[in-house]
Amino acid sequence: MSKLTMDIPKNFILGASTSAWQTEGWCGKRENQDSFLDIWYKNDRNVWHDGYGPAVATDLINRYQEEVELMKQIGITHYRTSINWSRFLTDYENAIVDEDYAKYYDNFLNQIVENGIVPMLCLEHYEVPAELFNQYGGWNSKHVVELFVKFAEKVFERYHHVVKRWFVFNEPIVIQTRVYLDAERWPYEQNTNKWMQWNHHKNLATAKVVQLFRQKNYEGSVGTILNPEVTYPRSSSKDDLQAAKMYDLFYNRVFLDPAFNGQYPQELIDLLAKHQVQWDYNEQELEIIKQFRVDEVAINLYFPHRVKAPTKQWHKDAAFHPAFYYESFELPGRKMNKSRGWEIYPKIVYDFAMRVKQEYNNQSWFICENGMGIEDEKRFKNNQGMIQDDYRIDFISQHLYWTLKAIEDGANCGGYMLWAFTDNVSPMNAFKNRYGLIEIDLEQNRNRRLKKSALWFENLIKTRQLTVNLDGEDK
Repeated sequence: MSKLTMDIPKNFILGASTSAWQTEGWCGKRENQDSFLDIWYKNDRNVWHDGYGPAVATDLINRYQEEVELMKQIGITHYRTSINWSRFLTDYENAIVDEDYAKYYDNFLNQIVENGIVPMLCLEHYEVPAELFNQYGGWNSKHVVELFVKFAEKVFERYHHVVKRWFVFNEPIVIQTRVYLDAERWPYEQNTNKWMQWNHHKNLATAKVVQLFRQKNYEGSVGTILNPEVTYPRSSSKDDLQAAKMYDLFYNRVFLDPAFNGQYPQELIDLLAKHQVQWDYNEQELEIIKQFRVDEVAINLYFPHRVKAPTKQWHKDAAFHPAFYYESFELPGRKMNKSRGWEIYPKIVYDFAMRVKQEYNNQSWFICENGMGIEDEKRFKNNQGMIQDDYRIDFISQHLYWTLKAIEDGANCGGYMLWAFTDNVSPMNAFKNRYGLIEIDLEQNRNRRLKKSALWFENLIKTRQLTVNLDGEDK
């Protein structure tokens, strides 16, 4: 075991991320203001761990002042959250603002800025209004794209003087992949056509929001937050390499290429046609995506994805799924986060950074989410009641090491933001796996307590130096 100390660049972001629906709770929410996540929870509560969901979450809407004080204490430079589309408006067709909810955000954002923290605001973190999901099929509809632009216009009008870094979507591929491609979440409908339609309409909506922002000449930038899974083939065989290429094409490049290059890969369009995947798009929409690319791309990275060539023939009557071209592969001996079932492989950061440098002209990007969710963290409390989460400190250190190494090798990566600032609700996992620097005590009124990692992160920010233990010795 060797110890290495690395300097952190002066303007490198050291912040934390969260979202509206995972923290705020339903206090003050009107009857018609459910989001997709809310109705999923209401209709399928049994799959949410111990029944916890977005109903109370961390009760941030009533405790944001306390939250900002903790942000200031730790010293984070940036804080990213979302503004809940389903709650910001009372009338989605006419974009009528809910003043009660908006005033909460007025106060929250002002406090963040007054305490020297840079707010980053995302316009959609799975929070498509349930009313639009039920009436129009959510992002299956071009009308919903236009309604989203109306929503964005109202948010920009109100907060452009406070927020200078905007993001249109967080992980735009997730909902439709889980619901329509894999059919493993409510309402459990396998429909590959809808999956691709949602993908396209989210890319189109991103471009239209960028277009709006620039037409209004607002100060600042508009980006998107993507969650590519860095994909590795099982072996160097031609078939395994092809499997990795196809996984990357369908799940990563479907959003990476429009964000960085302004267009879909032609191979993707050809394969969708080959497999008779029906999605409604036209040349005018493709031109909008091309002309109005985002200013920056934020990336959420947690684990690698490993694949191999398929070993079984696809059933001729089964609907097309990208798994036609690959099978998942589990690397023997891999290091695991056993609570989450995810492989731990910090070098994904470096490998992704080099990909952006080599394939996407080294455009600007940063890590917007990276973190470690652990079950039953109470077992790690010391006599003073503080969670001793050395495992999280090691996880962050290793990923930050590979980030800084990538920068040394020419990557244009501007920062690292942790998921998450506090423990919060996750889809289905609810509070099972805890990610935060701050503990949320469900048994004691959701009180906040610093974990050991919070003190470590505070020192990291103050010293601007990372000391990391590297296990490279022969033993």
